[in-house]
Formats: sequence, structure tokens, C-alpha cells
Amino acid sequence: MTMKTAVGWHVELEFEEDNHRTRAAALVRLPDGKECRAHGYASRHPSDENQSRVGEEIAGARALNELAMKLLTKAHDEIDEASGRTSHPLR
Repeated sequence: MTMKTAVGWHVELEFEEDNHRTRAAALVRLPDGKECRAHGYASRHPSDENQSRVGEEIAGARALNELAMKLLTKAHDEIDEASGRTSHPLR
């Protein structure tokens, strides 16, 4: 039986908030030394109660979603380059 090497990624999320808007910045450093960055935003309607945690969750989820799409695109670009054919990133 062959032992596999465990690999881990650390994703960093930072938030900036004002009274009506939350901005999230996501960063992952990959084992190949490259970094992927993404951003997400959430806006609070003036009549909504100020709940910073909710804004962070929405902005963070949007940043992570964008980060996931960038990682998928990066992976498929690498597949295409290595194989000489077009892969299908949305499957």
C-alpha cells in the first residue's frame, strides 16, 4: 500500500465594513507558489438592522465563490496546456 502525502491549503479572509457595506478579500497560496485572490461584497438596506456578522457571511461567501471559480479556471487552463485540447470547466 502506498502512502499519500497530505497537502493543505490555507485560505485567508479579511473584512472591511462601514455602516452599509461589507467587503471581503480572500487569498489562497498554492503549493506551486502562486496566489489566487478574490473579493466579495454585501450591502445592507438602510431599513435593515445592522448585523455585521451577516454582512461578513454574505461577502465572505461571495469572495469564496469567486475564488473557487478562479481555481477551476486555473486548473482547466493547466489541463488544456498539458493535453493540447480544451477541457470543460463547468462540469
